Amino acid sequence: MPSFKIADAARLLGVSDDTVRRWVDAGTLPTTGATPAEIPGDALAARAVDLAAAAPGTTDVPSSARNRFVGLVTRVQRDGLMAQVDIQSGPHRVVSLMSSEAVDELGLEVGSLAAAVVKATHVIVETPRV
Repeated sequence: MPSFKIADAARLLGVSDDTVRRWVDAGTLPTTGATPAEIPGDALAARAVDLAAAAPGTTDVPSSARNRFVGLVTRVQRDGLMAQVDIQSGPHRVVSLMSSEAVDELGLEVGSLAAAVVKATHVIVETPRV
């Protein structure tokens, strides 16, 4: 069975090494017993699924899209009618091109919580209901 060092497990889960160590100390993640500590691949996969399921949603609207990347807006670059919006979701950077009007309507700015919804070749950006 594959196993992963703490740093590799942290990178794969999109958290810090210290967070993985705290989960190990708390019994949330088991180790193989090797020195230095390694996380069994199946336990790491289960934790990744749990984290994805617990990710906060940004909308109450049902959607058939399965690929949702909830994260923070890290950049909004406007150029006339169009804008580029960058979202950082854990280790994933998602970039969407949309109208400047849509950016205004969604209230997108650096630091905003948003979800990039990827379906086919389109990225849909949503914001939470207030």
